[in-house]
Amino acid sequence: MQEAIALSIKGMHCEACVRRVTAALGKVEGVQVNSVEVGSASITFNPEQVTMEKIAGAVNKIGFEARAEK
Repeated sequence: MQEAIALSIKGMHCEACVRRVTAALGKVEGVQVNSVEVGSASITFNPEQVTMEKIAGAVNKIGFEARAEK
């Protein structure tokens, strides 16, 4: 079962940031990247394969701060 979620991402300033975040999220197993813009991302993920902590961690690891939108 897939879940859709919006991420708020601090620290993004340009299209290079968008590409870096898109690549980082795309490497996480179980995540489908729907869109990434400066400051946010929309993804679909399989909670049986990956946790929100791992998804946010992939973005945080490259120097940004990600959290799920409520």
